[in-house]
Amino acid sequence: MSTETNTNRRAALGTLTKLGLGTAALGLMGNGTLAAPAKDIDGAVLNFALNLEYLEAAFYLAAVGRLNELKAIGGGAEIKLPAGLPSTGMSFKDSTTEAFAKDIADDELSHVKFLHAALGKGAVARPVIDLGTAFDAAGQAASGGAIKGFNPYANDLFFLHGAFIFEDVGVTAYNGAATLITNPAYLQAAAGILAVEAYHAGAIRTLLYQQRQVTAAAGLYVGQVVGAISALRGKVGGGKDAGLSDNAGAIIAPADRNAVAYGRSTAEVLNIVYLGGKGKGGFYPNGLNGAIK
Repeated sequence: MSTETNTNRRAALGTLTKLGLGTAALGLMGNGTLAAPAKDIDGAVLNFALNLEYLEAAFYLAAVGRLNELKAIGGGAEIKLPAGLPSTGMSFKDSTTEAFAKDIADDELSHVKFLHAALGKGAVARPVIDLGTAFDAAGQAASGGAIKGFNPYANDLFFLHGAFIFEDVGVTAYNGAATLITNPAYLQAAAGILAVEAYHAGAIRTLLYQQRQVTAAAGLYVGQVVGAISALRGKVGGGKDAGLSDNAGAIIAPADRNAVAYGRSTAEVLNIVYLGGKGKGGFYPNGLNGAIK
């Protein structure tokens, strides 16, 4: 950082302090982390996001054999896994898929650590997470019962399908929650996380699109399975979804007619992650923790 930039920054902070708007008032600490939320609504929204990040981090970290790093954060609630998944993670065949899985796992763990630290004593405990029977239920629901026993850790292609279930939901959840956040610093942080989640979603969609005509399971092509997952999410999540392609071609970024990413309400997000359950179910057998659940 240049001397001029440092000088300008100090001058700006000095002006804010005189106005009673120092870094703490903006939600920023001196080391660049977030100060603890001063308003209940901000804390509730951040904890809602933390619940979702616990799930995403668990999914990716289990795949790369680093789940113990998540278990060290947020308490000792159970993380249910498919039978047979070793603690060292799944066996990837494609180096690109493995590289993406490792990078996204790093990001999701960082999101958990960041939000957990920002919330401090107000951070909710990690809820019970189901990455076993919930995926089986999701696979059957999306395929009309044709796909049974779906395990996202069985192979690279199934892993990408499992990742697809979460990634678009994360983007729409952060976008929808933006209007609820009152502190500009939290809004900026949420926007930054949303951008990273959008990168993840685009990467997963790209890998799946490249294999859209490959047979996935039960005689269904990848494009058909992804389309069914999208239709199921759209049915319970406000109709805001898209598969890998339409009559115009590929869909890398699901968005409205103005190419603006969809935003889902917290209720719509919960409908998806609970797999239609009321107050709990699906990937959260006992529900989320916190005010928004």
